[in-house]
Amino acid sequence: MRVSCLQENLAKGLSVVGRAVSPRSTLPVLGNVLLTTDGGRLKLSATNLEIGISCWIGAKVEEEGGITVPARTFIDLVNALPPERVDMELIARTQTLNLRAGRSEANIKGIDAEEFPIVPADGEGSHSIPVEADTLRSAIAQVAFAAATDETRPILTGVLVKFEDTKLTLAAADGYRLSVRSIALSHPVTDPFSIIVPARALVELGRISGEQQEPIRVSLTPARNQVLFRLTDIVLVSQLIDGNFPDYRQIIPREWATHTVVDTAAFLKACKAALIFAREAAHITRLHIKPGSELSPGHMIVSATSAETGDDVSELDATIEGEEIEIAFNVRYLIDVLSVINTPQVALNTTTPSSPGVIRPVGDVDYTHVIMPMHLGR
Repeated sequence: MRVSCLQENLAKGLSVVGRAVSPRSTLPVLGNVLLTTDGGRLKLSATNLEIGISCWIGAKVEEEGGITVPARTFIDLVNALPPERVDMELIARTQTLNLRAGRSEANIKGIDAEEFPIVPADGEGSHSIPVEADTLRSAIAQVAFAAATDETRPILTGVLVKFEDTKLTLAAADGYRLSVRSIALSHPVTDPFSIIVPARALVELGRISGEQQEPIRVSLTPARNQVLFRLTDIVLVSQLIDGNFPDYRQIIPREWATHTVVDTAAFLKACKAALIFAREAAHITRLHIKPGSELSPGHMIVSATSAETGDDVSELDATIEGEEIEIAFNVRYLIDVLSVINTPQVALNTTTPSSPGVIRPVGDVDYTHVIMPMHLGR
């Protein structure tokens, strides 16, 4: 293999695939990045066997070939090279990659490319579904954080991805909260299907798709055990999680006793202030919601108390329908959801202090977040 490319493009490509490298593995080759020539371009690939990412960069290919090199060493070296053309040549006899850029030269010992696991880069004829990149990235941000990080229930570490008619629905839950977001598709899906994608894979997709303008194309491998997300010069492939996702629709309350509308930014600011004291008291934050009268507007009081450090109280103007209520939530969960709501106002529907609360952006019917209350000790 003999290939040349710009240091800037190589560094950028490595920043895309580098997150899929396995930091700890019994297989040394999983700590490596695969470099192969492909159709007059240089293809970079990395995988941890759950997620695989391939990225193509412009290059001058003089001789075809491939090699895997230790990811950390290679990434650090490329970032340290001058912003010039990088010439790379594989010395096949010793499986060593020689790099030259400007007046710098280095040799990295690698592992034969044949030992690297195959990272699918094509659905192999599988029908792909286009999804607007900005919309999908926003949906991932609004849903993936609600997935469980505890591996004891693997199904909850994933996000339900459901394609049906002209709609894509994402849902995630960890037992304490639920996030559901729907997206309109530009083309109807002829064969509806549901898959469970690891939340980590979707978070990674959100990260690498920041500059994507064209729609992201979604397809399944023939065995239907992996999903591919195809971007312009990048393909992310992820293993799917086996099992049945809980019926999240049963969790969403149909009725409410109190409907509260507040300014999103003010609510988020009040929660961040409450966190300072709540973090030492199991993150409990109380919301006291009081409807207004003919003489005074309604208001919501956000408060947190710590026996060691003190307390905090914030009063927010609110438009309230229904009954007065005092309810407590984990303030970190409130901060998580308020941070991904893009509308100026947010609605909170509550029933009783021991029933779930429902948070929705005002004016956006495609997003619903359900949050379990915390016990209020008297």
